[in-house]
Amino acid sequence: MLQKLRGNMLKIAITGNIASGKSEVEKILASKGLPVFDTDKMAHEILGSADRKKLGEQVFKNPEIKKKLEEYIHPKIKDKISEIFEQNYDIVFISVPLLFETDFYKLFDKIIFVACDENLRLERLMKRNNFTREEALRRINAQLPQEEKISKSDYVIFNNSAKEELEKQVDDLISKILTNLSN
Repeated sequence: MLQKLRGNMLKIAITGNIASGKSEVEKILASKGLPVFDTDKMAHEILGSADRKKLGEQVFKNPEIKKKLEEYIHPKIKDKISEIFEQNYDIVFISVPLLFETDFYKLFDKIIFVACDENLRLERLMKRNNFTREEALRRINAQLPQEEKISKSDYVIFNNSAKEELEKQVDDLISKILTNLSN
């Protein structure tokens, strides 16, 4: 799909708060033949067979455990991102949920933020993960507010409606990025 457009790889981060629809955006980009990587999947590989549900419960209840886990896992994820950047892509998309909570945002040329109303995110999270309202809110509130992240992003995709609308926004964004890349 892409010809050599320029010598340097365009590194684009995809981020968004929990249950915003990052995975759906990743799927759409991948279906267009674009290289897409997910740091959540990298984290799961690093943790191996650990009980993520139990670990998640502990992490969101105990800031010290959360800090230790992040100190262990974030450098390993950063190394994996660096390995991707050494490959021969013209453009690459990497989903990083905690992009702004870490210093990972410094690694990227552009940032796409997937935004979604908090009530819809709460509903999705409760349904997807079978969380109580309290558990879901604890995870939502553990992240920086959307508005703060939107102001730091280059592009925003709003995922409050049908999948077809999301696909249209992603298609429009790809066109915009590729047009800017070839200029």
